[in-house]
Formats: sequence, structure tokens, C-alpha cells
Amino acid sequence: MKTTIKTPTKPFCLITIPISNYCEKARWALNKLKFPYVEERHTPPFHLLATSRFGGKTTPILVTEAGTFIDSTEILKYLDSIVPSDAKLYPTNPKQCQEVEKLENLFNSQLGPATRCWGYFQVMNDYKIMQSRWCHDVPFLERALFPIVFPVTRSLAQRKLNINPESAVQAYDKIQIIFEQVNKLLADGRTYLVGDKFSAADLTFAALAAPAIQPSEHPMRNVSYQDLPPKLISGINEFRKTPAGDFVLRLYRDRNN
Repeated sequence: MKTTIKTPTKPFCLITIPISNYCEKARWALNKLKFPYVEERHTPPFHLLATSRFGGKTTPILVTEAGTFIDSTEILKYLDSIVPSDAKLYPTNPKQCQEVEKLENLFNSQLGPATRCWGYFQVMNDYKIMQSRWCHDVPFLERALFPIVFPVTRSLAQRKLNINPESAVQAYDKIQIIFEQVNKLLADGRTYLVGDKFSAADLTFAALAAPAIQPSEHPMRNVSYQDLPPKLISGINEFRKTPAGDFVLRLYRDRNN
């Protein structure tokens, strides 16, 4: 969207579904770039009441004085446009910027949906885990109504996100393919995926890969690793052993630096 760029004078508002990996992407960018913001968290389907106020159906949504941004990449692009050159998430070098955007698009379009599908398939029928993931710091009324709406919301999510045994297997294979691509990039010993600085490519990969890695530093991780389903733990352990998985763990350890 077109907007007039100006220095923010009041905190932004970030509307999220707490556990969403795309919301984590926006949250991480705001923290990394040190923008003050208030996170407004909602559980499905109540998030629609919040997003509809701004013409959107999905999260994250960032509400600012300069405009409203309804996509994680759009949010990063806006934030990048109002920070000093030495803090940018997109390189000023055109070639490197193109590489970052290409990787970001790959992760957005393929990795994010794959980790979401595979992760949700493992836990979608576990009421306790889903309650903790969807209700983390949401309004009291939403938490109170969760037991009533969850069966319907779960069914809707399974259909909308195409979560079933076959798609979960395909998602797992897709994660492996993308991790292998990242493994090859990291094989030369580089610190970051593009250039010598942390970029939107690194942030996007780590945030969207998080469901398959479960880093302990994830701000929305409120279920003990040992309490996850055995099959999910097994897959996570395999992904963690890869260079790409280790890369995600390192970025999360350094997340607040």
C-alpha cells in the first residue's frame, strides 16, 4: 500500500493469533528494530472481529499512524522504510536485496504453510496444547468461550488449512526440501543467508521454521517440549540436527541482541 512515511509518535498496534508463525515474523521484526508496540492477541475465530475493523481476515495486522499493513512482508517493508540504513532488514545493495526477497518469498509461500500444516496436524486434536497455543494472553472472554467454540474452530481450521494425514506427509517432505536448500547455502560457512548482516531472509526463515524446531526462546512457547506428541518430538529432533535447524536455534538464541 502507498503511504506517507513519517517517524512514529506513538506505539504501533500488532494484531495477532499468538502462535502464528507469520505473526512471530512481524513480532520479531518489531523487537529487532526496537519499535514500541502493543500486541493485541486473539484466538480463532475471534481474531476476525479485530481484523475486520481494518479490512483484513488474516493476521498479522500492523496498525500505525502512517497506515494499516495486513501482511507480514508488507509489515517488514514498512518498518524497513523508516529505520536508519545500518538497521535495515533489506540490503541497500540491489543484488543482495533481490536475493533476500527471493528467499523471503520462498519461505513465505512454501515453508510457512508446510510447518504450520505439519505442526498443527500433530497437535490439533490435543485440547490442552491447542488451548495453550491459541489462548496465550488473549482476552478473558475468548479464553472462557474457547471450550465451546474449539470443536467448530478446529474443523474450520482443518478444512481451511488443508490439514489431514496426506497433506501432513507432503508438508514434512516440503520442510525437508527447503531445509536442504538452506543447508547448501550455509555449507560455505556463512553467518547469514545473504551478505554479512542479519536480514529479512534470516528472520523469515527462523520465524516460519520455528514450529518444526521449537526453540526454547520462542516467546509463545508455553508447552513443555517433553509434553509434545512423540511423533512431533521425533521430527523436531531430526530437523534440529541439520545445519538449517542449528541455524534457527542460533538465531533464536541471539534474537534479543
